[in-house]
Amino acid sequence: MRKIESWKKQGGTIVYLTSRRKLKEVNVIQKILGRYKFPEGELLFRKAGEDYKDVAEKVMPDLIVEDDCESIGGEEEMTYPGIKPELKSTVKSIVVKEFGGIDHLPDNIVELVKHRN
Repeated sequence: MRKIESWKKQGGTIVYLTSRRKLKEVNVIQKILGRYKFPEGELLFRKAGEDYKDVAEKVMPDLIVEDDCESIGGEEEMTYPGIKPELKSTVKSIVVKEFGGIDHLPDNIVELVKHRN
C-alpha cells in the first residue's frame, strides 16, 4: 500500500477494479479497502454483460497494473489484452505474477510508466 500511496502523492489517480459484480459485494470490498488503509481511489466493477475491458475502455486509464491471472485462465481473463486495438496505444500495461505483488515496481511514477515487463 505504501507504493500505491507514493504513486498517488506524485499525482497518480488510483482506480480499483473488483471482480465482484453485486452492489452488496462491491460495498464489502470498499469497506475492506478502507479497513486495510488502501489509498483512496474509485472502486469500479463490471455490470451485467460487461467484461473487464469494457470498464477499462470507459475509464481509459493511462496505466493498468494487473496480475497475469495464471490460475484462472491467463491472458483471456485479463483486462488489457481485451481492450480494442485502436485504444491500446493510449494505455500502458504492466503485468505482475499472480500473488507476486507490486513491491518490485518503481516508486517513481515516471519510472513506472517507462517500466517494461
